[in-house]
Amino acid sequence: MSGGSVLFAGVGGQGILLASEITSYALMAAGYDIKKSEVHGMAQRGGSVTAQLRYGAKVYSPLIGAGGADILAAFELMESLRYMPLLNAKSRVIVNTQKILPPSVATGQQKYPEGILETLKERGLSVFPVNAFDIAQEVGELRTANMVLVGALSSFISVKPEYFIDVINTRVKKGFETVNVEAFKRGRDLTGG
Repeated sequence: MSGGSVLFAGVGGQGILLASEITSYALMAAGYDIKKSEVHGMAQRGGSVTAQLRYGAKVYSPLIGAGGADILAAFELMESLRYMPLLNAKSRVIVNTQKILPPSVATGQQKYPEGILETLKERGLSVFPVNAFDIAQEVGELRTANMVLVGALSSFISVKPEYFIDVINTRVKKGFETVNVEAFKRGRDLTGG
């Protein structure tokens, strides 16, 4: 049983913690030991939110060291750059192409960086751009963008998609199971799952 590490990164309100929870429970259902750590201090004000998840036969710490992330699921475009030190040449970077302007950009004090996807690719990373917001809109519920990204990252984890679907059906708010499962499947299809 091999293991790995996933870093979820974005801003408050994007459903990052639910996405990491769904992934954690799917991994546990598949027999992995998991450890997870969350940082969401300024989430209510649009601040950075992360969850670090490590899994394997036996895991002792949730923290991902420098160059230790196998997968980065960036829920916001600019957030994909913030955690470059945790990536390595074999890391896969799933990037939601949605831009959420931080206050300094929204007020004109700073500019939003250009060429983010190109910067990631220039570093030799495997980059998978996903327009999760548009897909969520197509399935009929904008709040499922997080499940689109979970679907995309699930194809890089050696766990059957049924584990994720079972967890989604038990963990999301009642009445929203079907649309979340659909968003998950659409995201998984994007990365060849």
